[in-house]
Amino acid sequence: MDQGDRTLLSSSFGAAAVAYAEHRPDYARTAVRWALKSAPGLRVLDLGAGTGKLTAALVALGADVVAVEPDPAMLTELRRALPGVRALPGSAEAIPLPDGAVDAVLAGNALHWFDMAVAGPEMARVLAPGGVLAGLWNVMDDGVEWVAGLARVSGSAAIGPRDTPTGWRAETAGMHLPGTGTAALFGSPEQAEFPHGQRRTADSLVTTLATRAGMLVMPEPEREATLGRIRAYLASRPETADAEFTLPMQTCVLRARKS
Repeated sequence: MDQGDRTLLSSSFGAAAVAYAEHRPDYARTAVRWALKSAPGLRVLDLGAGTGKLTAALVALGADVVAVEPDPAMLTELRRALPGVRALPGSAEAIPLPDGAVDAVLAGNALHWFDMAVAGPEMARVLAPGGVLAGLWNVMDDGVEWVAGLARVSGSAAIGPRDTPTGWRAETAGMHLPGTGTAALFGSPEQAEFPHGQRRTADSLVTTLATRAGMLVMPEPEREATLGRIRAYLASRPETADAEFTLPMQTCVLRARKS
């Protein structure tokens, strides 16, 4: 994905900020703990914080959190949900914090939107020595048969290459932060996956998938046709046709330590 496409997709979420806040899942607490495990302290930057899904999990674990988000509508939802959190406008490429201000930088479903050539040095700058960088992604567990079927029906705009465990492993295996000269900014990344789930109805799952970036920028006729296929599939499956169900998920983490 080139930078122009990345910018277009990453800037699409503001139009769906309220739905994003209501329907996007939180993050498995075990995954967040693992992300922070080797950090030298609990001063944490939630970068690309969106409406505060990851921010809330960090607060619950006792972290001293500052949230940074570039989209005004998303930032408004975050401040409404978490009025006690310091929440600032800014981006991964221009972080509004001083050098060495945090012990960990976490990004929830956001690290792939960053321009790493610029964001890498910025994240290293705000991290204390030995600080941790971690990206977290909520993915659907397509090891479950009906979830695999949903991924096929939905198409890549709704369930993309980082939205299932196998795809996530492949997409993030080579993700790294650039070095400066001969000295790498971060050590070798580690990957880990943690079981997760979200209570859903067919309607709320369709609404959630409609907040994916690829869906938000899709022409309206194509978008409605895609959502119609998803609704029909969920109505046809005994697991999802009636009442609430648990959507099988994993929270996947890519973690690296500042050199």
